[in-house]
Amino acid sequence: MTTIKKYQPRILIVDDEPTNLRVLRQVLQHDYALSFARSGKDALALIAKEKPDLILLDIMMPEITGLEVCQQLKARPDTSHIPIIFVTALQDPDDEARGFDIGAVDYIIKPIVPSTVLARVKTHISLVKADELRATHIDLIERLGRAAEYKDNETGLHVQRMSRYAKIIALGYGFDESTANELMMAAPMHDIGKIGIADKILLKPGKLTSEEFSEMKTHTLIGAEILANSKSRLIQLAHTVALTHHEKWDGTGYPNGLKGDEIPLAGRIVAIADIFDALTSARPYKEAWPVEEAIEFINEQSGKHIDPALPPILIEHLPEILRVKLAFSD
Repeated sequence: MTTIKKYQPRILIVDDEPTNLRVLRQVLQHDYALSFARSGKDALALIAKEKPDLILLDIMMPEITGLEVCQQLKARPDTSHIPIIFVTALQDPDDEARGFDIGAVDYIIKPIVPSTVLARVKTHISLVKADELRATHIDLIERLGRAAEYKDNETGLHVQRMSRYAKIIALGYGFDESTANELMMAAPMHDIGKIGIADKILLKPGKLTSEEFSEMKTHTLIGAEILANSKSRLIQLAHTVALTHHEKWDGTGYPNGLKGDEIPLAGRIVAIADIFDALTSARPYKEAWPVEEAIEFINEQSGKHIDPALPPILIEHLPEILRVKLAFSD
């Protein structure tokens, strides 16, 4: 019978003193996969081959100090996320402050206390796992959103663009970073209900009949049903967006004919982000509108379809939005 080996997070220990490496090995070897380097140069070479989950880094080393190693790693997109704990004999508060300033997450003072090392490492590995789980959730949500868009002849990049537009507009409105990020993660689910609409309607090349359009409108209710009754705050927000992103400021939208501030702000923000991307993107049935014409149309819809507070924010942050559009172009 094959034994499945338990996954162990990998920790890179960097110290020019062999004794310190041995001590840390004894403390951590039972719970973690370990790599070792005796210089900053060797550490950078190892990291280039295999990214560790956490780095325990001595500060006072010849040639390249731990501070310089940390600065180099934090300056690179592929390594900036790796948490670094300095393990050092330095106890000057200024040294500690400098380490935190350049990106370290913690300090352990030599001579080490094994229980302290284990506790600090366990805490930061847990944070790494939490970040990975969150990233997985975001990826899954975007992929589910893309599934609905592909069914509707959209491209997968639509949900990535419009969700990032929504974040930019939310920040401009006054959302804090955390709340704006939540909206960005929820926005890709706005049209998830389209998976419940018949292909003969979704893929129809011509204008829909009134009966067909009535069925099309139910995608908001289907999406809300799919996302209903979740204990997750993120899915609750996605439920709100799916249900309300086709409501209009003047009350002529669907499915519930909400008006003005009756429409949740998340739905209003996703609506303008979705409209802007739909207008400025090419589709099999239309050419992409020039940005200037799209902005003109959005201004015309201010106070009708669109919350009048939002077009000025979109215009103010248009350079940033256009950078996203370029980065996620079809």
